[in-house]
Amino acid sequence: MTATIASTSATTAAAPRSARATAVSRTVGRSLLNALLTFVIVLALWWAVVNLTGISPYVAKGPADVWEFFFTSDEAATNRAEMMPLLAQTLADAAIGFVVGMLVAVVLALAFSLSRSVEMGVMPLALLLRSVPLVAIAPVIILITGRGTPASVAVIGSIVVLFPALASIMFGLSRASKESLDLVHVYGGGRATQLRKVNVPGALPSLFAAARVSVPGAVTGALLAEWLSTGQGIGGMIQKFSASARFDELWASVALITIVTLLLYNVVQVVENVVLARMGMPTSGR
Repeated sequence: MTATIASTSATTAAAPRSARATAVSRTVGRSLLNALLTFVIVLALWWAVVNLTGISPYVAKGPADVWEFFFTSDEAATNRAEMMPLLAQTLADAAIGFVVGMLVAVVLALAFSLSRSVEMGVMPLALLLRSVPLVAIAPVIILITGRGTPASVAVIGSIVVLFPALASIMFGLSRASKESLDLVHVYGGGRATQLRKVNVPGALPSLFAAARVSVPGAVTGALLAEWLSTGQGIGGMIQKFSASARFDELWASVALITIVTLLLYNVVQVVENVVLARMGMPTSGR
């Protein structure tokens, strides 16, 4: 009798694990399929723009031209050796902006949730900063932080990331179940405990959504910082490629950073779907 009960308990416990594993596999497969579909659509649009708009082939380069530039031409190895350091620099700059922007967004969202006074004092300043075009205030940021410094890259990149991430995270924190919050309060938990046990876990989908949106934003901020401040990476070289009519390098660099950005976006989406599926939450692919 005891053995039967133990076997039944083990089977009952294994069922949810099997269901979660199946859900994870499905969400990963769906995410990879979405990534492939997005890549195909981007290639099709790129081909259509280059071949159906009448732009001179000397200026416009299609997917086949970029493929030849990187892999089949006689100078392919030299071309890759030239582009990879530029890509690495841009990704490093984007990582700085992403990390700083997301950390500031999370800290501000938690502070706003804990104190209405902090929100009322800081939010108008944040909205004022957001309302001014970044290109207009970038010279002031560079003047304060110094031209070509990592600080200028961090500030410019984090501003691009900060505001969409902050809005998404605050929305997620505000969607906590009132019944769950009341339960924590009944058991003597304060606002910080409610935030830790209810608001933050419930805001995970919004946090991942903010991370997905912030990936292309961080790359954009890095390109802008490189163009205006450091002169390094892909952002610093695009203008030089255009000015010197090096259109092969120009299109190759744009294609390279676009593909990598799409790849990073979908990596974040796969991680999001895996984590949320294991926690039994709705995923972005549903």
